[in-house]
Amino acid sequence: MARRIWVAGHRGMVGSAIVRQLSLESAVDIVTASRAELNLLDKEGVDRFIRERRPDEIYLAAARVGGIVANNNEPVDFLLENLAIQNNVIDAAHRHDVQHLLFLGSSCIYPKFAAQPIVEEALLTGTLEPTNSAYAVAKIAGIELCSALRRQYDRDYRAVMPTNLYGPGDNFHPERSHVIPALLRRFSECSKVGAPEVTLWGSGKPRREFLHVDDMATACIHVMSLAREEYEVAVRSVRDSPESSVVTTHLNVGYGKDISIAELASLIANLTGFSGELRFDTSKPDGTMRKLLDTSALNASGWTPTISLSEGLKTTLEWCDSQDIWNQWS
Repeated sequence: MARRIWVAGHRGMVGSAIVRQLSLESAVDIVTASRAELNLLDKEGVDRFIRERRPDEIYLAAARVGGIVANNNEPVDFLLENLAIQNNVIDAAHRHDVQHLLFLGSSCIYPKFAAQPIVEEALLTGTLEPTNSAYAVAKIAGIELCSALRRQYDRDYRAVMPTNLYGPGDNFHPERSHVIPALLRRFSECSKVGAPEVTLWGSGKPRREFLHVDDMATACIHVMSLAREEYEVAVRSVRDSPESSVVTTHLNVGYGKDISIAELASLIANLTGFSGELRFDTSKPDGTMRKLLDTSALNASGWTPTISLSEGLKTTLEWCDSQDIWNQWS
């Protein structure tokens, strides 16, 4: 019998990539619902949807997301909406006896000054980066809810913490995008008009790790496919440890290498044909100076990324051109 799988947020970057990967499998019945069909902020609507569709598995990839500007300027929206989405879906899944669920978090859950590379156990051991703390707190709450349901009701609810993602389906809005789509858009536009320079936020010194969304999708499916015992070993569970303030039931997902923002900007400038000067506005915040995830637990379970940053940027730019992305929001 085919497994009925609901991908919540299937039109988003990660959700659509998961659907693409699941579509390659046999004996899979993929369930989706557009925002017009199902508002995930509507608790009763989510409850009714899960009760009627009866999914065997849920990938919770839906969230309100944005770059540093949006997170810094709209913390209330990021906190309330993400809490509502994940609470509605996870609670309804439990009440309607959905045994398997994968919650997608974010690497911003970790302390600003966590030791590098960041291990899963670093969660709740220090102060968060203030520019996106509201979003991070919501994601931490989602991890804890999955953990609590595992402990109290033996639900197989798992969580993955991706590093910075990019690729087809990303948000290229000029004011609400993350660093890679923002730079791809900026340099592509400036290259076309022959702009003499591009000014970027911060010093360019922060280092970031980037993972192509198709690699993220294969990681999600891999984690969901792990046997319960294998997953517990992979996350080095401490649910029986009284010293732990949080149950470690999440896995880091990353590429394993990072790059400075200045290096990334130069790479994208060359890729888009921009030949002007790069300037950095040091009056703007850098955010966390480095954020590299330790993915040894996931790697040991049998998954590794396959798409290099240069290859991923090239195919993402080609996708943008094919979708006429640069003329949107103009």
